[in-house]
Amino acid sequence: MFSLTRKMKRPAPRFRATAAISAAVALALPLTGCASMDTTAPSAARTHAGAAGQAEFGAVDCRRVKCIALTFDAGPSEHSARLLDILKEKKVKATFFLLGKRHIEKYPELVRRMADEGHEVASHTWDHKILTQISPAEIREELRRPNEEIERLTGHKPTLMRPPQGRTNDTVTKIAREEGLAEVLWSVTAKDYLTSDPGLIRRRVLQQSSRDGIILLHDLYPGTVPAVPGIIDSLKERGYVFVTVPQLLAPGRAEPGTVYRP
Repeated sequence: MFSLTRKMKRPAPRFRATAAISAAVALALPLTGCASMDTTAPSAARTHAGAAGQAEFGAVDCRRVKCIALTFDAGPSEHSARLLDILKEKKVKATFFLLGKRHIEKYPELVRRMADEGHEVASHTWDHKILTQISPAEIREELRRPNEEIERLTGHKPTLMRPPQGRTNDTVTKIAREEGLAEVLWSVTAKDYLTSDPGLIRRRVLQQSSRDGIILLHDLYPGTVPAVPGIIDSLKERGYVFVTVPQLLAPGRAEPGTVYRP
């Protein structure tokens, strides 16, 4: 969940300490991160969809099949091209929550490829600042800059964002609404920022996965992409169908200012 692309094999001690603290905070998020916020489950979004606001189903109707969404934070990175090759081979569409600084600006061709190959391209802010700890003007800047770059590269303005560490509040939600963004949290975390073991990442995902789940992974860590083929194959064997977040909500649409969480 951090904005560092791995240019060095051994991160500096200061970064390791910061990463450990941030990761420890993130581990608690599925239970406590937005405990005081109203959230909307994908099933509720589908149930309450108004006739005028229905989205296209595409090939999948998650009211009838067992859907799960595969999402990746903090890319693009040096590992993203291989990940896209895997997703193409497995015929799986994912949702990418991209960072701007040192990521979108470094790998613009991968942003274009994600969109061209049918994945949902969304925002993880510009510089991974904790939105609940900065001013409203800074929040707006963190949300606007990646959207502008993604729209410039792909022709489509994102409608989804994931707040760093899943931290949001009423101020963040209000500004997200004004910027036309819905917030997307998760139900499955493999803690891939703490391990480079693909087998462990795979087992953690499989243990937590359930219908309408949203899986959080990071394509900038070296153990994650090698775990993806096994995750996909195992969940398909269990009857899951992989969808993007918008497909998971259909026939509902992601509403700006709404926080979605399975």
